[in-house]
This record gives sequence, C-alpha cells and structure tokens, in this order.
Amino acid sequence: MEKIQHRNLRVNGINMHVAEIGEGPPILFLHGFPELWYSWRHQLLSLSNLGYRAIAPDLRGYGDSDAPPSPASYTALHIVGDLIALLDSLRLGQVFLVGHDWGAAIAWYFCLLRPDRVKALVNMSVVFRPRNPTRKPIESMRGLFGDDYYMCRFQEPGLAENEFARLGTETVMKIFLASRNPRPPRMPKESWYSGRLKTPIALPPWLSQEDINYFASKFNQNGFTGGLNYYRALDLSWEVLAPWTGVPIKVPVKFIVGDLDTTYNTPGVKEYIHNGGFKKEVPFLQELVIMEGVGHFINQERPEEINAHIYDFIRRF
Repeated sequence: MEKIQHRNLRVNGINMHVAEIGEGPPILFLHGFPELWYSWRHQLLSLSNLGYRAIAPDLRGYGDSDAPPSPASYTALHIVGDLIALLDSLRLGQVFLVGHDWGAAIAWYFCLLRPDRVKALVNMSVVFRPRNPTRKPIESMRGLFGDDYYMCRFQEPGLAENEFARLGTETVMKIFLASRNPRPPRMPKESWYSGRLKTPIALPPWLSQEDINYFASKFNQNGFTGGLNYYRALDLSWEVLAPWTGVPIKVPVKFIVGDLDTTYNTPGVKEYIHNGGFKKEVPFLQELVIMEGVGHFINQERPEEINAHIYDFIRRF
C-alpha cells in the first residue's frame, strides 16, 4: 500500500484526489457509495503488478476531493466532466474503465457520453438502464418501492445525514459494508437502523477494523452529503441526458454481479439481465458473470476473483 502514490489535481473546477500505481496501459477505477479510492486497494496492487497503470480517484464529493454543497453540481455531466478532465490532465487518451455501484452508473454515463475515451469496460453490480423519456427516476422508484425506499428517502436534505450522525460514522460504514441483506434497502423515516445499535456488528473476514477506520476517518472529514448528492441529482441528470435517449452502450463490456447483491435482487433486474433486455441496450456485452454467495461489495469481498476477471477481459484489447 505504501507504493501507491497520491496527488491532488485541479480538474473541471474542483480539486480531485487521485491514487495511482504502476506503469503501462491505464485503468480508471470508479468507486461507489459510501466508498473511496480505497475500495479498489486490492485491484490497484494486483493490476499494477500485471503491467497496468491503475488509477483510482476519490470522486467529486468524496474523501480528499472537493465536495460542492449543491446537489445540482452532481449530475452525470459534472461527474463525467471531472473524469474527462482528469484523463486530459494525465495526458491519457483511451483507458480501460472499471466501475462498481455508483461508480458503475458513472461508468455507463461515461461510455454513453464519451465512448471514444474507453477501450473496454468491466462493470459491477449496477446494470445499464435506458432513459425512460416519460417518467423521472425518483417518481419511478417511489411508484415501485414506496417512500421508504432508500433512494427516495435520500432525497430529503439532511435526513440521512442526521441519522448517520446519530449512529456514528464507524457504525454507518459497518452497516453498509457488512450487510448481507439482498432485499431492496428501506429507510423508514421514524426509525431506520436504530435496532442495529443494540448489538455489535460483526465484520466479515474480508473487511478489517483498519479498513473501517480508514473509511470512517475520511467521511468524518466532510460527511456524507457529497455522496448523497448523487442520489439527489438523479432527476436532474435525467433532464440533461435527454439528447441521449435511446442511445445504446457501444464499448466492449464485461458485467459482474453477486447473486446476493441487492441490485441483482431488485424486482425485474434478473429478468432484464437474463431475458435479453440488458444485451439489447448493451450490444457489445461480451461476458456476464453471476458470482454465487457474494454480496454487494464484490470487489472487496472477492478481490482475487475480481482481479482475475478484470485482467482476463482487458488483456484481449
């Protein structure tokens, strides 16, 4: 880990923290919520040893990168704009792209908006969904899952932040990272995770207290609002992406998800993946991997397997 280099770059009007290691063809890793560059620690070390330049930024709103206060500063255009500016700053043309969770959503946006900058994509957990031109995302989610669905509840400014503050950052990180519940997450307004406070949360073997401490230290600096603003900008992203309605993903793709991942168990997703809908929207989908007995944080839970999956795919290009 001490070989990983860290620096801050000025990109797209913000300061972005970037971790990188290695030399060779570049791979850009995009983390999710509530995560950091650190989520890719295993991949950075492994892929750099295999002859690649591994690059993992703290995305806008996270860790040691700037966190603009307004949700309006977190649309897909902002985030992809940051990443294009990062590549330009590093004087990189095309890269291999690897994403997970919100990082996967951003990776889909990246390929939608700037496929010319992507050699190939390995994406995890979150499938590409085409833009519905008649209904905004939050309205759709509220209709399917109700007001208590976590993405709907996250829309209310301050609500999640106050609950996270009450629980404490370390406990919040344990709740998210150690969860094995495949059902769609719910956040009742009155009592979200209050029951969790009564019993200690046991860490899985792949997650150490040192890992939790690192995540907690960074979220203690700037809080969770930056990450939550991605959810709060969903409808605004829907508006600004109107010109790309109906455009498929036109880069080579490998998609990986765990069978215990809440995203895979969201109603309709399995049918979409396995009955041809996903392949229609991602016509260059070359590999689909469903990993058995694996939860949401797949790249941390099964790092050796994920490293092998990434390497096996990108080495062809």
